[in-house]
Amino acid sequence: QVQLVESGGGLVQAGGSLRLSCAASGRTFTSYAMGWFRQAPGKERELVAGISSSAGRTYYVDSVKGRFTISRDNAKNTVFLQMNSLKPEDTAVYYCAADLTYSGSYYLAIRRIDYDYWGQGTQVTVSS
Repeated sequence: QVQLVESGGGLVQAGGSLRLSCAASGRTFTSYAMGWFRQAPGKERELVAGISSSAGRTYYVDSVKGRFTISRDNAKNTVFLQMNSLKPEDTAVYYCAADLTYSGSYYLAIRRIDYDYWGQGTQVTVSS
């Protein structure tokens, strides 16, 4: 079983920054593609950023390109999401997710159904 624990959420003013962390269990973390999703009330959960197991490929939804950066430290079983220039529309619960199906070190799943394990979520609120 893989456990994911998010942290780093909070309340910030528009234009501010937050860094989310996701601590993962598992002895094969280096083979997992990882993603950050978010879900606002009444909205569908969407992939915000993803990273391949080797970190050689990343993905960002258009609305966060240039503002968010996903990274990973495989030695510490941790994935990060650096969020800069935050906007009120970024307000959501942010979830860390792991894809345990190894499809190559540069592979990155972008479909929610492809992710196997989920964290409990951390709230990010951006005020105007």
